[in-house]
Amino acid sequence: MQKFLFLLMVVFLTSCELFQSKAVRTENKVQEDLLAIDWNDVDSYPLFDTCDENAPKSTQRSCFQENMFNYFSSAFSDAQFEVDTDINETLHVDFKIDEHGFITILEIEENVKINELLPGFNAEISSRLNDLTTVAPALKQGNPVSMKFRLPLVLNTTN
Repeated sequence: MQKFLFLLMVVFLTSCELFQSKAVRTENKVQEDLLAIDWNDVDSYPLFDTCDENAPKSTQRSCFQENMFNYFSSAFSDAQFEVDTDINETLHVDFKIDEHGFITILEIEENVKINELLPGFNAEISSRLNDLTTVAPALKQGNPVSMKFRLPLVLNTTN
C-alpha cells in the first residue's frame, strides 16, 4: 500500500500541467494553433467586383487571374514599341495586394536585352500600371492579409 501511495504521489507531483496557470495553458494552445496554420496559403483570394466571394477557392483564383490579365492587357492595348530585331523575352512584374486591397508594383525585373532595345520600357510599364484598381483583399482565417504575386510579361516580336 505504501508503494502505491508513493507511486501515486510521484505521478501527481510530476504532472506539470496540474500546476500550470490558465494563462500558460492558453498561450500553449495559441502556439499550437499558430503552428498548425499554413501561412503559405489563403482562405480566399483577392477579389474583383465581378468575382463571386462564395465561389470555391479555385474559382476565385481563376476569376482573379482573368481579371488581372484583362486589366494588364487593357493597360497595354494601345502601347506601341518599335524594334529592329526580334525579341522573345519574358519579364516578371512583382506586385502586392495589401490588406486594404491596394495594388502596388514592387519590382519589374531588369532585362539587359530589353533595356538595350527598348530604353525606358520599365518606366513605361510602371506608369501604365501605376493606377491599378483596388480589390477586396485576400482573407486568412477571416482577416484581410496582403499577398505578393508575380506576373510574367512576355515580349515576342518574332513572326
